[in-house]
Amino acid sequence: MITEAQVLDIARDAIYTIIITAAPPLLISLVVGLVISIFQTVTSIQEQTLTFVPKIIAVFLGIMLFASWMMNNITDLMSELWSNFSLYLSS
Repeated sequence: MITEAQVLDIARDAIYTIIITAAPPLLISLVVGLVISIFQTVTSIQEQTLTFVPKIIAVFLGIMLFASWMMNNITDLMSELWSNFSLYLSS
């Protein structure tokens, strides 16, 4: 039977994988938003929708660039969970 410690280890690994996997698109969005915000401040352009299109394009390109790495992170976690499945059921 699975113990509380094992459940916490699985949850910790899953949350860590989610954070690491989501970091590149989030950081790209943050940097693009910051650059556009500085550009808007310098040029006094206060268009609210100006930030959305560049952010969407940058995040899409970032996901395309990091997609294989992101998928490898997720599949590594799932492979580890499936390989240890018998350990979780026994005992």
